[in-house]
Amino acid sequence: MRHYSQSNWLYCSFVLALSAFLFCSNVFAQNKDANSSGSYPNRTVKIVAPGAGSGTDITARILAKYLNTAWKQSVIIENRPGAGGSIGINAVINSPPDGYTLLANSATYAINPAVYKKLPYDAVKSLANVSMLTTTPYVLITNANSPYKTIGDLIQASKKPNSALSFGSAGIGSSTHLAAEFLHQATGMKNTHIPYKSSPEAIQDVLAGRLDYFMAPFDTALSYLNTGKLRSLGITSKDKLSQFPQYSTIAEQGYPGFDIDFWVGIWAPIDVPQDILKKINHDINKAMQDPEIKATFDKAGIQVREMDQQQFHQFVTNEMNKYAKIVKQAGIAQN
Repeated sequence: MRHYSQSNWLYCSFVLALSAFLFCSNVFAQNKDANSSGSYPNRTVKIVAPGAGSGTDITARILAKYLNTAWKQSVIIENRPGAGGSIGINAVINSPPDGYTLLANSATYAINPAVYKKLPYDAVKSLANVSMLTTTPYVLITNANSPYKTIGDLIQASKKPNSALSFGSAGIGSSTHLAAEFLHQATGMKNTHIPYKSSPEAIQDVLAGRLDYFMAPFDTALSYLNTGKLRSLGITSKDKLSQFPQYSTIAEQGYPGFDIDFWVGIWAPIDVPQDILKKINHDINKAMQDPEIKATFDKAGIQVREMDQQQFHQFVTNEMNKYAKIVKQAGIAQN
């Protein structure tokens, strides 16, 4: 049997320890590189969105197309509908915090804490607010043959004794429901709420004359407005849409400060490194300023909104506070 001196054993131990250190250092360096903004992204990025064909889904797909080119990596959309968006939100929360799984959501994200007693996530602490994408106003629509030519006509009819006016929404606690309640709180109207499963269903009943009015997302109602089948009594943005100046705002019809929009943004798991979040925000803002993207959205009355992370964080916070106030004042029971 061969015997080793104490010095040989010390030498071997030193070599083994050095090898282990170098190996760990290499792994750490690789992980650090993989999680640094300098190398991000170096593989496919997934954006989780609500149901296919929704406004949020369409916006996310337009964005993904341009990020594919900018990042030279595949950016794919995964639709995870259901439970007010909670299924998709949870999927992103439980994904690795490396920036390779993002969430595309909308005003619904700010509404959920107000309309649900208990969410399976913390809307403030579970996700990082990354970037605003777009905003579009709602439009107060009636049938083109209705007797209501202005918002004043509708309010006057609503306040008559035995008034039986009805308004629709895409469901109790939906963004269209809360936009209508915001209008009622500003004008003093109190009418019968008829919830539908979607905005298109509500619009069909306005067209058929079975529903008096509906706060529709502008892009959803635009084709019917263009053909004269629906009448606009006002849009909900603070300012007129520059590409559609013929549509008056509710604010300019005697309700200054009236401002509520449907909007879409991007979120990420809360522990994604800040330098990666900053890069995602920067690259999204750059992509959304592409003339072709802006032209696509302009045609539908959708406005690209550029915000840095802090601005978007403050915006989401303000929206949560706004919707909490609307829900409380409207007396909408939490689910």
